[in-house]
Amino acid sequence: MNKGKNESRLRRARKTRSRIRRSGVARLTVHRSGRHLYAQVIAPDGEHTIAAASTVQKDVSAGLKATCNVEAAKIVGRTIAERSLAAGIDGVAFDRSGFKYHGRIKALADAAREAGLKF
Repeated sequence: MNKGKNESRLRRARKTRSRIRRSGVARLTVHRSGRHLYAQVIAPDGEHTIAAASTVQKDVSAGLKATCNVEAAKIVGRTIAERSLAAGIDGVAFDRSGFKYHGRIKALADAAREAGLKF
C-alpha cells in the first residue's frame, strides 16, 4: 500500500529521534510549515525545552519580507544558536524531523553552525 508523504516523513523522524535519544545529547529540532519555521533545543532527557526560536516571534520576524523563505531560515538558525549558547549548550544533535536536508532546513542548519553551534 502506498504511504502518504507525511507518513513517510514521520517514519524517518521516529528513526532519527531514536538514534539521537540513545546518544544522550541535546537535540536541535526543526519544523517547517507553509508559513513558518520553528526551531527548538530540547534537553537530552526530552522533558523540557532549553531554547526556542521561530518566525512567529516578533523579534525574529521583524524586517523580513516573508516568514517562509531561506532568508527567514537563516535568521531563525542564527537566533536559536545565540539562545542555546546563552543557555550553556554548545553541542547538539540535528533533528530535521524527517524533512529533506535542503532549502530552508539546510539554510537554518548552516546559519546555526556559523553562529557557533556544533553538530
